[in-house]
Amino acid sequence: MVALGAHRAVTPAATLNALIEKAARLERAGRLEAAAATYRELLALSPGLPDCWYNLGLLERRLGRFDAALESYAQALGHGVSRPEEVHLNRAVVFADCLRREAAAERELHTALALNPAYLPALQNLANLYEDLGRREEALGLYQRLLALDPRAFEALARYARLAPPGSSGAALVGRLQAALDDPAAGDADRASLGFSLAQLLDASGAYPEAFAAATAANCASRASVSPPVRYDRRAQERFMDALIAAFPGPPKPLAARAPPRGAEDPRLIFICGMFRSGSTLTERLLAGHPRVTAGGELDLLPRLVQSALQPFPESVASLTARSTADLAARYLESVAQIFPGAHCVTDKRPDNFLLIGLAKTLFPQAKIVHTTRDALDTCLSIFFLHLDQHWPYALDLLDTGHYFRQYRRLMAHWHSLYGNDILDFSYEGLVSGPRAAAGRLLGYCGLDWDEACLEPARAAGSVRTASVWQVREAIHPRSRGRARHYADQLKELAAYLAAP
Repeated sequence: MVALGAHRAVTPAATLNALIEKAARLERAGRLEAAAATYRELLALSPGLPDCWYNLGLLERRLGRFDAALESYAQALGHGVSRPEEVHLNRAVVFADCLRREAAAERELHTALALNPAYLPALQNLANLYEDLGRREEALGLYQRLLALDPRAFEALARYARLAPPGSSGAALVGRLQAALDDPAAGDADRASLGFSLAQLLDASGAYPEAFAAATAANCASRASVSPPVRYDRRAQERFMDALIAAFPGPPKPLAARAPPRGAEDPRLIFICGMFRSGSTLTERLLAGHPRVTAGGELDLLPRLVQSALQPFPESVASLTARSTADLAARYLESVAQIFPGAHCVTDKRPDNFLLIGLAKTLFPQAKIVHTTRDALDTCLSIFFLHLDQHWPYALDLLDTGHYFRQYRRLMAHWHSLYGNDILDFSYEGLVSGPRAAAGRLLGYCGLDWDEACLEPARAAGSVRTASVWQVREAIHPRSRGRARHYADQLKELAAYLAAP
């Protein structure tokens, strides 16, 4: 306790500057926990440093401590940080992307825009949020507002074109996209976004050769948008699949010393995985129609464990103990509880978790695995038309996509050999041709009673954060089935490759 009349000691500026430099150095070295601890030490000595609170908020978010990040951002605002609209934007990202609290994210973005009505990142993020929530007209209005402020907001134009309903504006939009692609100010990343939107419009209008050419150019631009340009390493992918198979040679053995469940509050887990564009979003929306299911979307929780506690993966699996396995499972469940408090059943719909089925079954032996499947050519073509980021370089070339598909097929055969009926293969074609029978099979596998609402995935609550955001807001339809037939000439080589033994 400080006596009346006493003065708090002032920390010398040199000490504060040394701590700031130390925190920055630790962050550059990737030592995020140590960097955050240094900022906390610094702010305990001198709490009136808004930029340091802001930097601590950034670190807390990267460390997965989302409530702490929000508090640090609030401290930055309270201490008069410059450009407060940027802090509100960062708070909105935490609310929307990390905590799935869309209403809170919307409030933060409106606050940012009240401070600076021309703040383009807030306009872009608010439009994106409205897209996720299915509020098409409001999103369109924001993209139009953004383009009025900056006619060269190429990403906004690309998203506007993907969002606009097909009709008489199609030809005009094609012209706008082509003009933007020819604009010298457009970089490779811009041309990728614009090109994928152009390919989508041309495909919807039935101009299939032109659509394929636009998708090809968009993939080339996407490859060139990072330096050095990304390449898919087929041999490295084969080695990784070999390592996964070797790391999980058989079903997990019972671990008698495993810690007991944390309690009745732990939700049941359903992992939905498979190739991108194989119907995983539609499958999750179908389940989300059930009153006992919470749609988790594409959670990064398993990959985050792999990238941190389980390095080097998958070799580290051999050293797992009952205690470490229980600790990893608890970390996953704690994150789920933070994002979805009180949920009874949560879906984790990250498609590439098919790589981690062995890990999921090790941590959660009772978890349900729903493997979404779709015709190989339709899947690979849809990926080729999809703007994935460069973490998945196989998507930038059709034959690379075919190679990845063959490796995926090989790994899934291994998982099936280990887990058998613990994995449900759920066919996209079967779902769209017979929704009631497919839905009944899915609900039965997941231990859920029948609910008629599951046949209306367009009405399921919650946001959708994938390329299927608008398709899954329609009634179940078979229009995308057999899409590859429109590109038979362009897919001849891929078809032969996929069919080869």
